[in-house]
Amino acid sequence: MADISKRPFASHLRSDPTSFVLQLKSGRVKRSGAGVSFWFRPSTAALAEVPLDDREQALMFQARTSDFQMVSVQATVTYRVSDPAVASTRIDFGINPRTGQWNARPLERLGGLLTELAQQPALEYLAGIPLAEALSHGIGPVRQRVAEQLADDQRLFERGLSVTDVRVVAIRAEAELERALQTPTRELVQREADRATFERRAAAVESERAIAENELQNQIELARREEELVVQRGQNERKRSREQAEADKIATTSQAERQGLLAKADADRTRELGEAEAAAEISKFAAYTGIDQDKLLALAVRELAANVPPITHLSVAPEVLGQLLTRFADGQESPDTVTE
Repeated sequence: MADISKRPFASHLRSDPTSFVLQLKSGRVKRSGAGVSFWFRPSTAALAEVPLDDREQALMFQARTSDFQMVSVQATVTYRVSDPAVASTRIDFGINPRTGQWNARPLERLGGLLTELAQQPALEYLAGIPLAEALSHGIGPVRQRVAEQLADDQRLFERGLSVTDVRVVAIRAEAELERALQTPTRELVQREADRATFERRAAAVESERAIAENELQNQIELARREEELVVQRGQNERKRSREQAEADKIATTSQAERQGLLAKADADRTRELGEAEAAAEISKFAAYTGIDQDKLLALAVRELAANVPPITHLSVAPEVLGQLLTRFADGQESPDTVTE
């Protein structure tokens, strides 16, 4: 809005670059332009301010489709004042020279005019298509028809207005009707989700079965290898037993042969010693062949006396002494012999 400063006899107006200000005095244009600044007398000046920037007008209206269903259309129209001098003569953009406020509501009038002009082509198009098509493909055609209608509308041109953009945000049906229309799609999506779930479960079952079969095959292979290991261990034990038996047999045979050789050597040595001792005894006895019995007895006694321990006491029985005395008396043995 224009900035008006009050003074005792005059006022000063300063406008923005996006505002077109028009000053009339006595019915004639005295000043006009965008972003102007000037002094004026409030009692004799007529001022108008026209915005030059782009404005957006939101549209919300109801329409009926060919199958008699109501839909809500939400759109936005962007417009601007292309000829402010013409617009100021067709629409009341006059401002109060003391406050700078609009005397009327020009933007509301422009919004109402654009809404009415935009509704007509949208209503005509939606009336010729069913609800499903309007909801699924209606946004583009509605936007195109509204834009074409507003771009060629003579009433906007006569008011110095031009439409720069049209956007259709949404076309919606009633909530219950939309839920009913969404039901087949939801059911289809749910069926697809169920099918995907079943396929995933089937794949999981198949994977579990494959895993179980793999584990079973592994167990069978392990059992087979364990059996081979047991058989191999048995063969190894039998081979080890045979080799141990052969080794023990060889060791026993060697020991027996050694013991036999030792026994044979001992027997030969014993036999040789016996033969030598026998030969010595034979020679000894052969040397005693010509000696009488008494001398042999004396030699035996002497041999015995040499091999017995020392005798400190000798007890002679009367019978032995009597026999010896008798023999001496008979002259059978001399005292020298006895002494020897």
